Amino acid sequence: MEAARAEAQSAREGHWPTLALTAKGVGTSEPVGVFGVKLDEQRITTADFNPATLNSPGPAGGVGLGAALVLPIWMGGRIVAGEQAAQAQAGAEASSQERRRQEMAVAVVQAYFAVKVAAQGLQYADDALAHAREVERFLRERNEKGLALDADAARGTAFRAQAEAERAAVLQQLGAARSALRMLAGIDASESQLVTPVAVADPTARPSPPGNPGEAPPPARPDVAAARFRSRAAEESVGVSRASLLPEVFAQAGVDTLRGPSFQGATWWSAALVVRWQFGLSSVRSVEAAEARSAAAGAAARWQEVQASREVEEARRAGASAEARVRSALEAVAASESARELRLARYRQGLLPLTEVLDAEAALAGARSLLLRSQLEARIARAQLDLALGLPVEGVES
Repeated sequence: MEAARAEAQSAREGHWPTLALTAKGVGTSEPVGVFGVKLDEQRITTADFNPATLNSPGPAGGVGLGAALVLPIWMGGRIVAGEQAAQAQAGAEASSQERRRQEMAVAVVQAYFAVKVAAQGLQYADDALAHAREVERFLRERNEKGLALDADAARGTAFRAQAEAERAAVLQQLGAARSALRMLAGIDASESQLVTPVAVADPTARPSPPGNPGEAPPPARPDVAAARFRSRAAEESVGVSRASLLPEVFAQAGVDTLRGPSFQGATWWSAALVVRWQFGLSSVRSVEAAEARSAAAGAAARWQEVQASREVEEARRAGASAEARVRSALEAVAASESARELRLARYRQGLLPLTEVLDAEAALAGARSLLLRSQLEARIARAQLDLALGLPVEGVES
């Protein structure tokens, strides 16, 4: 982005004169050259007009300095077109950079709430493990008293071992989430307090974007803006190629000096108005190539608009689906917790078999897992919708 801005500034300065400074040392034995060098050095004498000396002069040389100023007058429009193309390319790079910042923000949101979900999952795993240990202890006591079968005691042990294994898996997920957050945001999640909850207080409290579903996203979306800038830059590049087929007019003025061995010499100036026209078949082919690139860039910009519109629709659908799953999962967790306590109490009274208790535990674990996944998906879907609309992710201005 910084390089593109510098190139745009360079293109804007193309109208300014060009100053060329030269330092030279010359030496020759060519007759005309020797006479010219001596003349520039103001060393011509009567003896130099002797035919023998003119035909076979000795070598001559010297050192000199020069300065020339070239001012473009009319360049066929190539400077203006090049300036506009460079500015458009700089705009494309700036928009692409903003898009990358938004994509990074979405990745940070995902990593942040993945840590929160994994931490909550660890609490659920600890609760499940504590309950499994209590069930195992209760079954062993009943087995020792002859009130429970050996098979039931073994089931209790297996249930506790499975809960420990699931907790270990959740710990691994939490470590991976913390590592991702540390890499993306430079935040050590093991030492920082993450206070933003995963659950959204009011899912409907968000700005309503203008337009109807299916319409093109707002022009604020950076990747769409970048594609449009690239299309414009390609169009201006066509103007640069076409201008290369036209002549160019520029003024040139300079001053030079040449000094001999005794540092005696002349200083002279020159000025010229130059019209230069360079034409070749390769220039025509360059125009055709630029026109093809312009057509491709225009098609890419239109495709980016269509793709962006579809991403907005998909993000809206994903968000609505995730919110619906969150509501269902909340009901499932509440019902599963109640069912677990009820079945455990009835089992202790000898009114239900052990399988009913274990089934209730499995149902609660599944409902909690669904709730955590749904809450994470809902939060990420909101960030994805912000990204699709070109809005600040999570309302945070970068």
